[in-house]
Amino acid sequence: MPHRHPCLLADPPPQPGRTWLTDALLFDGTGAAPVPGSAVLVEDGRVVRIGTARDAAPEGAEVVDLGGRVLLPGMIDAHAHVYVDPPVPAEGAEPLHPGVTAHLLVARLRERLAAGVTTLRDVGSYGDDVLTARQAMRYGAFRGPRLLTCGRIVSATAPGGRSFDGMYREADGCDDMRRAVREQIRRGADFVKVMSTGARSVELEDPEPAQLTRAETAAMIDEAHRLGYRVAAHAEGLAGTELAVTLGADTIEHGMYLWRRPDLLDAMAVAGQTLVPTLSCYYGVAGLGDRIGAGPAEDPGSSGWARPLVELAHHNLDEAERTLRAARAAGVPIALGFDWQPFGDVGLEVARMVHHGLSLHEALAAATGGAARALDLAEHVGTVAPGLLADLVVLDARALDVAVLRDPARVWRVYQGGTPVAGSSRAGSVG
Repeated sequence: MPHRHPCLLADPPPQPGRTWLTDALLFDGTGAAPVPGSAVLVEDGRVVRIGTARDAAPEGAEVVDLGGRVLLPGMIDAHAHVYVDPPVPAEGAEPLHPGVTAHLLVARLRERLAAGVTTLRDVGSYGDDVLTARQAMRYGAFRGPRLLTCGRIVSATAPGGRSFDGMYREADGCDDMRRAVREQIRRGADFVKVMSTGARSVELEDPEPAQLTRAETAAMIDEAHRLGYRVAAHAEGLAGTELAVTLGADTIEHGMYLWRRPDLLDAMAVAGQTLVPTLSCYYGVAGLGDRIGAGPAEDPGSSGWARPLVELAHHNLDEAERTLRAARAAGVPIALGFDWQPFGDVGLEVARMVHHGLSLHEALAAATGGAARALDLAEHVGTVAPGLLADLVVLDARALDVAVLRDPARVWRVYQGGTPVAGSSRAGSVG
């Protein structure tokens, strides 16, 4: 049963009228090679036709000559923690007023939209800032990416509840699991997230055993699916990952040890369950900054994280690469998730996915069409196809490469529902 997708209810109204985007190098979000000399007709906020630059402009359409620039779907981060850390005032400076952090979040959301990220799936944040920001966008306060949220992460009573106070809804027993699911839907969740294992960013949690019993996991997933909502499962240790896969979680978040269980990868491929590899979280905990490729282990004390977690992050990055390659070979659907702060750096995660085993087109498909399918939004966004919303990005380049994707200054224009909302729109030559 399809649900209402609160994120779509908050979408701004589509742009009326017709726009003919012509002479584009079109990457359609399916993973196919870009097609030069393409043209796209947008009408009342939706794509209605794919043509070529040789076609005559439709009657009454505004013509936008892209001059061979790259045109692709709006990019999607399928694993984001949508919050900002408040600044720490200097000694003697005025204390922060309540609400300042919410304004900083708005600034970050606007920045991500300008970088070409038109959809974010929030898989856990603090308080109600995400819900508040989404409602503010619904009523026209500002423009930012479409926001899906899980509300609170459903977890057993566990150490993570102390480490991430305000992000979890701890539940124990089958009835409490069902109640926790219902509470998130009441809050306005688009999907439900469950901690099927502990988090390896918490030193008191281990990946084994599974955090929930089989009965608890089954009750939680059944209740979400019964009500028409998808389930994202935090899954690191193999016992909990096996429960998430076999009991029907829709997306497996992290899953870095899955290469050790080819049977589970095969099952995911058959069922269409999506892996969200989240490479950047391992880089982050390991203190590797914006590097691509870990190389030798750095000083374990340099990242600010507990020493055992830093060492484990280096190990888990190796494991995640093995799983990414094995998942690709098994035909498992893959969606991009950045999973680090500041949230939503899709270009960096694409670069890391390429380094660790995907082609550029595969990684970019994971950030567009693949992510849209994982989020149950493929009928609305993720590819450039007739009938879908015209969430589109024009890059100021005549070739698609990692360097362009990582440079926000190369975003020439961003369309949201057919409305141009951001971008440099430089008139000069492109690289």
